[in-house]
Amino acid sequence: MNKTEQLREKTQQALQGGGAKRIEAQHKKGKLSARERLQLLLDEGSFEEIGMLVTHRCRDFGMENEVYPGDGVITGYGTVNGRLIYVYSQDFTVFGGSLSETHAEKIVKIMDLAMQNGAPVVGLNDSGGARIQEGVVSLGGYADIFYRNVQASGVVPQISAILGPCAGGAVYSPAITDFILMTENTSYMFVTGPNVVKTVTHENVTSEELGGAHTHASRSGVTHFACANEVACINTIKDLLSYIPQNCEEDAPRYAYDAADEIRPALNNIIPENPNQPYDIKDVITELADTDSFLEVHKEYAENIVVGFARIGGRSIGIVANQPAYLAGVLDINSSRKGARFVRFCDAFNIPLLVLVDVPGFLPGTDQEWNGIIVNGAKLLYALSEATVPKVTVITRKAYGGAYDVMNSKHIGADLNYAWPTAEIAVMGAKGAAEIIFKKEIAESADPAAKLKEKETEYTDKFANPYGAAARGYVDEVILPQDTRTKLIRGFRMLENKVAKMPKRKHGNIPL
Repeated sequence: MNKTEQLREKTQQALQGGGAKRIEAQHKKGKLSARERLQLLLDEGSFEEIGMLVTHRCRDFGMENEVYPGDGVITGYGTVNGRLIYVYSQDFTVFGGSLSETHAEKIVKIMDLAMQNGAPVVGLNDSGGARIQEGVVSLGGYADIFYRNVQASGVVPQISAILGPCAGGAVYSPAITDFILMTENTSYMFVTGPNVVKTVTHENVTSEELGGAHTHASRSGVTHFACANEVACINTIKDLLSYIPQNCEEDAPRYAYDAADEIRPALNNIIPENPNQPYDIKDVITELADTDSFLEVHKEYAENIVVGFARIGGRSIGIVANQPAYLAGVLDINSSRKGARFVRFCDAFNIPLLVLVDVPGFLPGTDQEWNGIIVNGAKLLYALSEATVPKVTVITRKAYGGAYDVMNSKHIGADLNYAWPTAEIAVMGAKGAAEIIFKKEIAESADPAAKLKEKETEYTDKFANPYGAAARGYVDEVILPQDTRTKLIRGFRMLENKVAKMPKRKHGNIPL
């Protein structure tokens, strides 16, 4: 077989995702091949490959005879629902998907093209890490990718799907991107693996426990979506792309919507009569959003706050909502970080924000204080204060203390603030406030319990309602819950051409 025939055979193997036997091995692990993933993600016939015949340059440590065109990664561009994206798909069947100098150059090439042409980058990660035969050259390749991730941040959306191993330095590229997706039982991420952990800390832990999809979805918050399998993961990517624009200078896609009766009577009965009884804020979101349009982000992490995308009147909207069904909807370290991250993404890509407020305050305790609730709570405050996209707030029930300020109050730049009649806007709950304000009077009373109840009612009548705030202009209108969707459609339509002039500066210094 001459050299031309050998190259043709190698190229055919690359086109098949590394050869039939290696693809079969992938399937046995419950994984698709690199090319099958691209076929699922992109519109049929739209993929154009770049760098198909690139081969590695290292010829040391047994690499002389193992030469595969493509060098373990497929790169190129195509469309998803007719919209351009740039994509790379690592092929674990070729050198374990390890990153070499040329492998990195191919990824860098499409990232540069994405920034130059203003289109999202989707990375399908399935790699054993740096190619150790190449030494520092492969490490330099990672750094080249990290640098492009940072340069592209806030310019074009970046999405990372982890579809196999992602360890060591490789984890930092996905960490810089906007969204991370993982698959249950077949993907994992960690800086140091189970063997190193056992050697250093003597902990016995599996790869799944240390860095699997469920771990990162619920405990660390590293991943935004934990998917049952690769097909579900790729479908989630396609769904996610439908809510976001191509780049920072465009708006998200707008879907056709025929105006109808927007009254939602179910909202009138959603708040329990007992102010301490929980309800599910997702029921409110379902009533406010277009049918079946809510895509929750970070679903399993910091469940006391709900974030995600929805459409209201066909427009893409980012939603941040306290969840009274979990920890009474308090703000804590994790929920503040979760909310802040989502707000900053929406602001970077011109997606308006809807904030639903039912928050009794910040979570007390030594754990929260010692781990930095002050600076972490300030992240959410900073993010909402900094955001210049249209911002609308609806206070459904409690808005107490500093958390009232943080949750997109009028004072930090909200454009429209609505409150339901059930809203309680105050420094704290009536019982605690009465115990402080009327402490002496209660103590000197013949019946302290009755006096406390009396003063609690007095405080409630004065402060635990939205009308005092509305009288000062802190709330624009007290509305019936059933009218909320109508108000939101009209409000976001009114704000769609909003322009905000910010002070000249290089960048702010968010309390990281």
